[in-house]
Amino acid sequence: MRQDFTDLLSDSPVIAAVKDFRGLQKCMTSECKVVFVLFGDICNIGQIVHTIKAGGKMAIVHIDLVDGLSTKDVAVRFLKENTQADGIISTKTNLIKLAHSLGFLTIQRFFLIDSIALGNVLKTIDSGYADYVEILPGVMPKIVKRIASYSAAPLIAGGLISDKDDVISMLQAGATAISTTCEDVWFM
Repeated sequence: MRQDFTDLLSDSPVIAAVKDFRGLQKCMTSECKVVFVLFGDICNIGQIVHTIKAGGKMAIVHIDLVDGLSTKDVAVRFLKENTQADGIISTKTNLIKLAHSLGFLTIQRFFLIDSIALGNVLKTIDSGYADYVEILPGVMPKIVKRIASYSAAPLIAGGLISDKDDVISMLQAGATAISTTCEDVWFM
């Protein structure tokens, strides 16, 4: 799974991060090969993932943002048994660990707001459960470069990426890919 994801990102390093059904439909016409699902609920997440898979794209569900799912292990098992999701995104290390053991592609998301948060990232990524690390906001070349040099897991930069210069800057700083809700970037 990780190799497939890596191959897709090498061909298309922009990840469509969708936050509603309108964005889902629009991303299906983009060349993005990976979709981060940032919305949904327990009743419709299976259909959202099915739509993405039917469009030939990889579906990664941000489990923390799906209404009706908790931060307990059962939420990961629910996605594994009831959807065709390829992986999960979470800020919760316990969910990343379980998802990894169940064969999901795992992306641990971190919000970098200060030096304490940065220190926590460096401690947590050593656990080795995350296949990828995503940092937000993703428009910090100096920090992206630092984490990319430290982390064995490839890095995704997300948040506030709004144009081609942002994409190029983050890729040059060491990010493997970028994720964005900015639809214009999906069609660059």
